[in-house]
Formats: sequence, structure tokens, C-alpha cells
Amino acid sequence: MAEIKDPENTIIIELKDGKVVIELLPDVAPQHSKRMKDLARAGAYDNVCFHRVIDGFMAQTGDVQHGDMEDGFNLRMAGTGGSDLPDLPAEFSKLPHDRGTLGAARSSNPNSANSQFFINFKDNHFLNGQYTVYGRVIEGMAHVDAITRGEPPASPDRMISVKVAADA
Repeated sequence: MAEIKDPENTIIIELKDGKVVIELLPDVAPQHSKRMKDLARAGAYDNVCFHRVIDGFMAQTGDVQHGDMEDGFNLRMAGTGGSDLPDLPAEFSKLPHDRGTLGAARSSNPNSANSQFFINFKDNHFLNGQYTVYGRVIEGMAHVDAITRGEPPASPDRMISVKVAADA
């Protein structure tokens, strides 16, 4: 496993193929980093599906309101919800949306990010300055690359569990 320098700011996501280790960037996006840790600690991300996975672009997940449902209606709704917590203000930075970075998904309102996030499959610099970057994959990107594609996928992959490394 990758060397974890700061267990309190490292997330471990268990996927069907193995673990993905994400280093959060609280110095760049403190509110987004805290939100991910709070939701992980509450178990809110466990069993949530990847509802929007676009080949050559990104894999999006984190709809804790709809993303853990098995029925077709809720899978169609996945991507439209968040958590019970208030939306977050944008924390834009100069960090680029490179392959493996974690970005905050949001509506057209820059201050509407809540629980959803995406992992970039490649450098997506056209997103720079428009979406908050608050983490990066430090191990397991091959497992991210293997996530089933679709909007939504017919049989979506899920985050089996999401933990803060300090708690694992």
C-alpha cells in the first residue's frame, strides 16, 4: 500500500477490484476535505454507485441520497441529490484537474457542491478554475480505470466502503 503521510487526511475507498487511496488537500480546500471525512465517518458513502462514468473523462459518485438504491428509479435519480448537510462554497485554486485528481461535482451554481465528487481519468484542464480540486489518487488508479462506464451504467460499480485512514 502507498505510504500514508497524513492518515487523518487520507481516504481509502474499497472498490470491487481493490483499494483506492486518496490524499485529501485540506490546505487547498479545507471545507471539501472536511465534508468528505465527515460523510466517510458517517458511512454515508458506503455502497454508493458510480452513476456517471464517461470514458476518457471521469467517474462520478457520491450521491448519498440516491446512489445506494438498487431499483431502477433511484438509479435514474442518482446524481440529483446530496447529503442532509448544507452545500459548500467553491474553493477554487490553481491546482489543475490532472489525471487522478478528485473534483467536487456541482450544479451550474459554483457554490452548490455537497457530497458528490469525480475522479479524472485523464488531464481535464478545461475544468481548471471551475470545479474545486480537493484530493488526488496516490494508489489504485488502475481500479478507478476499471469502473464500468455509462450515464448511468446498466449495472453500476459501487464504493463498497469509504474510510478515513486514521480510522481504518
